[in-house]
Amino acid sequence: MRTLLALIVLATPSHAWEFTPGQPCLLTHETTEARIVLTYDPVQPLYSLTITRAEPWPDAPAFHMRFDGPQGLTIGTDRHTFSEDRRSLTATDRGFGNVLDGLQYNRSAHALAGGITVSFALDGAPGPVAAFRACEPTLPLS
Repeated sequence: MRTLLALIVLATPSHAWEFTPGQPCLLTHETTEARIVLTYDPVQPLYSLTITRAEPWPDAPAFHMRFDGPQGLTIGTDRHTFSEDRRSLTATDRGFGNVLDGLQYNRSAHALAGGITVSFALDGAPGPVAAFRACEPTLPLS
């Protein structure tokens, strides 16, 4: 029984929050419902948040993120865009302080658009979010 349980746990895909340095820096997380990718290009500077689902996003005049936890908040924009197949929703901005605070200091995040809610647990997010915040431009080798 222990062997079977170990095999099941090892066969389950990891859903950890992951930071990848570079240009752009990446913060990623995947659940069975969706994949969330944040990018930061410190040269421009420009942040982006993309949430990709298996099914297309419906028409939505606004996109909101709700963060539940000790520093809960709800933020929104009407400047989001969709990929051609409508499976990915993207929001960009020159500042993402509220998004990063929401991810780093709360228990869950919820993306809301067109009557659809996509939820993400924030277990394990604080360290990768802190690393993402510290992203700096890569210096060229001379």
